Amino acid sequence: MTVSYTLKVANSRFGGFSKLLFRWKGSIYKLLYKEFIVFVVLYALLSLVYRRLLTEEQKRLYTKVAQYCNRSTDLIPMSFVLGFYVTLIVNRWWAQYTSIPLPDQLMCVISSNVHGKDERGRVLRRTLIRYANLSSVLILRSVSTRVLFFLCGGSRRRRVRGGGGTHTPSAAGGAHAKPLSSILVLSAQELNLYRAKCSMLFHYDWISIPLVYTQVGVESPMGRCPCPCSPVSPVPLPPQVAEQIINPFGEDDDDFETNKLIDRNLQVSLLSVDDMYQNLPPVVKDKYWNESTAQPPYTMATAAETLKPSFLGSTFDMR
Repeated sequence: MTVSYTLKVANSRFGGFSKLLFRWKGSIYKLLYKEFIVFVVLYALLSLVYRRLLTEEQKRLYTKVAQYCNRSTDLIPMSFVLGFYVTLIVNRWWAQYTSIPLPDQLMCVISSNVHGKDERGRVLRRTLIRYANLSSVLILRSVSTRVLFFLCGGSRRRRVRGGGGTHTPSAAGGAHAKPLSSILVLSAQELNLYRAKCSMLFHYDWISIPLVYTQVGVESPMGRCPCPCSPVSPVPLPPQVAEQIINPFGEDDDDFETNKLIDRNLQVSLLSVDDMYQNLPPVVKDKYWNESTAQPPYTMATAAETLKPSFLGSTFDMR
């Protein structure tokens, strides 16, 4: 489930961001507390072995090895590597979201080009948008565990099992209300754009970030494990923030709500091409027809602030 805190930071105020540090759902505490417990236990055991079981000669040898490893890590700019890795992961996460196929543009093209209130026109519009939604469901089923688990339970899986790949509907050729070329060109452009997003989503799932680079990003902070002889040692936190969003189609707190997105796309697209088809607002004269300057209906409190003179330049009041 996507965790949204946008309203909490709508206005800058004292302690605004500090309050976000105490949120649990979707927080780094929830993500890392198990690894933190394991690390503390292992570090405590290592510290006990170092302080209680090793001889003085063994302690000096261990300290020299730890210091040597620490000096070696300074030869590689790990902060740069980790920063580039996290940036790459975040950009990939946002690109995957923008690649999710949405039927909004396609349903507008279908509703405006495939005409007819009779049964044939309605069947054409609904068939086009149904198969477009089916294409997105098949792709999301291939990449999202939530969608796969949702479709495994019964008749819905049987209904979509026959499809595959990134197929898109071709029923637009049966609509002849306008010249055939204009309908086909416009519909084909939107269908190709829709299919391209489906294909790109599939490729993001197929082609991952090279494993060697991910291993470097994870093992770099782990390689800086502090020496147990020091009284206070910071806990090396691996970049699990990037790990959480490297595949946003799972079941983490901040992963995409794919099931809700499928429901929304199906409801909105069918409503647009069927119930809302040619349901246009009346063409009448508006209330500002005889006014040269239209004034929005502000309340008295809003008008006091909004209707002030616009900015006239920094030297306007110069004396």
